[in-house]
Amino acid sequence: MTSAVTTDKSATTTRPGYGQLLRTPGALGFVLPGFAARLPFGMLTISILLLVQHATGSYGDAGIVSAVTGVSMALFAPVMGKFTDRRGQSAVLVPVVLVHATAVSALTALALLGAPLWALALAAVPAGASVPQVGPMVRSRWAAKLEGSPLLPTAAAFESVTDEFTFVVGPVLATALCTGIHPAAGLATEAALTLLGGLFFAAQRATEPQPAARPADGEKHASALSFPGLRVLIVAFLGIGAVFGGMQISLAAFSSEIGNPGANGLLYGIFAAGNMIAGITMGAVAWKIGPRRRLLMGYVGLTAAASVLWAANSVILLGALGLVVGLCIAPALITGYTMVEQLIPAASRTEAFTWLTGAVAFGQAVAVTLAGRLTDAHGSSYGFLVPLVATALALATLLALRAKLAPKAPSRIVNSSAPASAPVSAPVSSAVKSAPNRVNERGIGHRTPVTVD
Repeated sequence: MTSAVTTDKSATTTRPGYGQLLRTPGALGFVLPGFAARLPFGMLTISILLLVQHATGSYGDAGIVSAVTGVSMALFAPVMGKFTDRRGQSAVLVPVVLVHATAVSALTALALLGAPLWALALAAVPAGASVPQVGPMVRSRWAAKLEGSPLLPTAAAFESVTDEFTFVVGPVLATALCTGIHPAAGLATEAALTLLGGLFFAAQRATEPQPAARPADGEKHASALSFPGLRVLIVAFLGIGAVFGGMQISLAAFSSEIGNPGANGLLYGIFAAGNMIAGITMGAVAWKIGPRRRLLMGYVGLTAAASVLWAANSVILLGALGLVVGLCIAPALITGYTMVEQLIPAASRTEAFTWLTGAVAFGQAVAVTLAGRLTDAHGSSYGFLVPLVATALALATLLALRAKLAPKAPSRIVNSSAPASAPVSAPVSSAVKSAPNRVNERGIGHRTPVTVD
């Protein structure tokens, strides 16, 4: 009995945690400026939405401008990821943040001057296209610094929690600035944080991963999109983006309908709290359930929670439902990001992360447009139907294509630089059962948790 207790205590003590991760030499040098530079990602869409709605008086018009921004970001994010993998982070990030600050300033000025809708939509294109993909860059730095370390899964969880924090706190901050100070305050803060945080992050050259080696003559780098598992995850993240977009529009419209616009910040804050609670919990738990099953379970809960939002008719009920929806988003979002480590080779991983980030932005953009139109025509209850339909379609896709999310050859995923003639290991299910102490291709051993998927 005593021996067993001692063993358990030892295992708990040596388990890698967030504190140990952040004590990694040089980590805080890129984590803190990286957070400052990626927080604006969660502020941009809703800041545009609130400013344009103030200038035009239409949620529909505001949704169009926000949607153009999101679509531009979604289309250009993978391109930026590819360039980052090939050219290096600093070479891409410095010009991008300068362009973004200029584009956002121009969009803000046009809105305040009462420019027509077409002009605002046109200005939204460079504002969205130039959003710096700092989150994927931070993940790549962790992967390069911790290669072969048991802290790498902890880093993946930490970054997922940080992404979650960005998605939920950014809109709350933007809403508070736009409603409490000035309708343009959200965009002004977004541009300033992007510029200062991005330049400071780019200056941390010591932890910047080396660009991918040039392929041999006649060969090409494999695109992350060529892996079917990533394409399935993109569909899942489109649904998650639709929840964020639909909630932003519909909560704002509901608050206006009840004659209390300030309730929007409270309701979105409750939604954000659900995300944060679940996100922190997800990162701290040592899961015995495989990631594919966790993703499906999380998405079932998210779809079920979104299915009743339209029926809420009071602040208390809507706040409670928003909390549940927030609690259900984190398992799906965090697990999806974590699965990239299993499904995509390292040389294409920054691009893969940008595809998922872009999918959230695109789903959010489409949802903002649809929910804005439905809200203008029929009220906030109809706007809440958008998250329901989007998550139901994404869940159906996940169930139909779940086999694509199972990596077939772990040896090719740990290190993409392995020679083509390297032997291929057994499928994950048998490899995990027979070799709990697997050795990766660089010869660094690490314990693989026993999971059933």
